[in-house]
Amino acid sequence: MKSQIAEEYVQVDALDWAPFPEALSKGGIRWKLMHVSPEMGVWTAFFDCPAGSSFNAHTHQGPGEYLLTKGRMDVRGGKANGGDTAVAPGYGYESAGARHDQTAFPVDSEFYMSFLGPLVFISADGSPLAVVGWKEVQGAWQAFLDSKPAVKRAA
Repeated sequence: MKSQIAEEYVQVDALDWAPFPEALSKGGIRWKLMHVSPEMGVWTAFFDCPAGSSFNAHTHQGPGEYLLTKGRMDVRGGKANGGDTAVAPGYGYESAGARHDQTAFPVDSEFYMSFLGPLVFISADGSPLAVVGWKEVQGAWQAFLDSKPAVKRAA
């Protein structure tokens, strides 16, 4: 008999913020990895996006859902450019295949998002630059944790 995947709990405010890779974003975006689910290809993270920051162009290989908890997010260039403008508190759904040439944060913003499948970061002509799925984010998060000084424990 196959075993059930164990439940998890994360105390969000107990986690440190990690810098989100500058190769994938601009302006100092930070993130916290909440969960990865290899059996479903799902990864869930919380993002802190300073005013003026943005994610580089990417496509969603699977659907995703987000909850903007603070600020404003101009998705696909924002409503004025044919995309969406999310204002906190706001919920959004991204379909599989959604392309985001521009996702920007004009004010300090935070959001929580679950991704079913990887993001593919792309060049201007749409060719892939990097594939970021559960395995890559798990590795990046572990590298961040490993880079932190070890906490001394009392004997």
